[in-house]
Amino acid sequence: METETEIKTYRVDDIPLLIGHQQKLGLAEIVDEQIKPHGNRQGLSIGWTVVGWLSYILSQADHRLSYVESWAAEQQDILQKLIPQEVSVGDFTDDRLGDVLSYLSDDESWSAIEASLGQRLIQVYEIPTERVHLDSTSAAVYHTAEGNAWIEYGYSKDHRPDLAQLKVMMSSLAPMGMPLATIVVPGNQADDELYVPAIKQSRKVLNRRGVLYMGDSKMEALTIRATVAAGGDFYLTPLSKKGSQSELLQELLNPVWSEAQELTAIYDQTDGDSPNRLLARAFETTRRQAAIVEGNDELFSWDERVLVVYSPTLAESHTQSLLARLRKAEEQLLALTPKPGRGKRQWSDLLPLEAAAHAILKRYNLLGLFSLTFERQENQQQKRKYKDRPACTETIVRYQIHLTRNEDAIDKQQRTLGWRLFVTNFPLQRFSIADAVHAYREAPVHERNFSRLKNRPLGLRPLFVHRQDHIVGLVRLLSLALRLLTLVEFVVTQQLQQQDTSLAGLFEGNPTRTTQRPTTERLLRAFQPITLTVVSLPGPRIFHLTPLTSLQRQILTLLGLPDSIYHDLARDFNAIPP
Repeated sequence: METETEIKTYRVDDIPLLIGHQQKLGLAEIVDEQIKPHGNRQGLSIGWTVVGWLSYILSQADHRLSYVESWAAEQQDILQKLIPQEVSVGDFTDDRLGDVLSYLSDDESWSAIEASLGQRLIQVYEIPTERVHLDSTSAAVYHTAEGNAWIEYGYSKDHRPDLAQLKVMMSSLAPMGMPLATIVVPGNQADDELYVPAIKQSRKVLNRRGVLYMGDSKMEALTIRATVAAGGDFYLTPLSKKGSQSELLQELLNPVWSEAQELTAIYDQTDGDSPNRLLARAFETTRRQAAIVEGNDELFSWDERVLVVYSPTLAESHTQSLLARLRKAEEQLLALTPKPGRGKRQWSDLLPLEAAAHAILKRYNLLGLFSLTFERQENQQQKRKYKDRPACTETIVRYQIHLTRNEDAIDKQQRTLGWRLFVTNFPLQRFSIADAVHAYREAPVHERNFSRLKNRPLGLRPLFVHRQDHIVGLVRLLSLALRLLTLVEFVVTQQLQQQDTSLAGLFEGNPTRTTQRPTTERLLRAFQPITLTVVSLPGPRIFHLTPLTSLQRQILTLLGLPDSIYHDLARDFNAIPP
């Protein structure tokens, strides 16, 4: 009987790279050390299930549970060669993956995983730990808020107030952006309540003091700053222009207007030590602060530096915004009282018209910048006799808006545009005002991570799980994927800079373009397509693995991974009898 020829083609792509990288990090061992499943649980361990699932998420840019099983069925032989445990398709069913999310939702286990993983990555890759950035984001979902404690309505950073949401607070190492701590809370929770828990978890990961914690103006609360200072760390945060802080800014700027205050010019140093583009002009002062810190009844006091910083770029942007808002508000105010005509609404009552005008000024944040007068106009109309109604004279009342810009108030506001107050307790001898400006400009790196988390490649939106523990577990799982994304970029960029070389061939349509700062997404895309073809004939089997290109080999070398993670696949397949 003749044996039929069987040909199988496996799509390998970036799977060996992803699993090899996670194996190098020891991710599976860290997860398995902290999560102890039920004794009757069989099959792939929680840690290696996480490794396989993260490989799917990063390779396919999809977190849906229902698609992982079919992917694992196609890749089972490949996964079996890469994972040192017995792998079956049943290890990646919806139920098994849901169990993984439930385990990850346990706060105690997750805190230990974050601490162990963070400490290992910092030690192995010698990642700088001097600066940490804290920020939060909201993720709008299509879930109903009823009966789900994690999905609530709140201020939407996605500009979807009609949708319920969840909120994620994250602390990340600056400037690389690798997450240290991830906190998931309901979508209606205030941001300022999340900073202290995130700082405490970050301290657990870093296991050191003297760290600079940076955040936006929601971190300005005195209790947050006191917690950081009392713990032996430093903070850097801007102050909002509200209440007494607006008055403080005006007071500190008075010497600037009179030219009695000397300003320090701060330049972009991207081209070495030679001054390039002007980033800011600034000066500073100091003040004494005191507050009660949680867990300590005694008043804690410390010295705080107040940095007064002017950004020309920010001033130009805010000036253009102010002028645009003035123009739009002016148009809408005048449109409230158009000339009489068919279909043109007229206001006969003053109070509703004043309320409508006030709403426009409030919407554009222009209260006090316009002077409004409301002219009462009366028009006499003769009414002819009609049936039982006698002829009469009717008085028609309408109001007309007249407005003028309050130029003095506009000039006063325009003069402060681009000026911001920052506060820090970092000693001047170790952290100049220029250092503070450069450090705070790293924030966009972390905004990019939130974009990755909510959009591609991790795609938290839309959310395809509904149970509360699954929601929390999924966000934490995706934060592990985010760690992998940022770490790959950090390692490759660091190696390229140390070797004073760059990568070419990562940009579609421009193969000669080079870069020293490639994204992980482009690095992974460079491994598509790689296939393994196995031909079963009578006798030995024939196999063919797509040869690795020079770019692919270079990427593996930069990551410290051997070519054998690909070549051994073909060898192992050949060693197995048909």
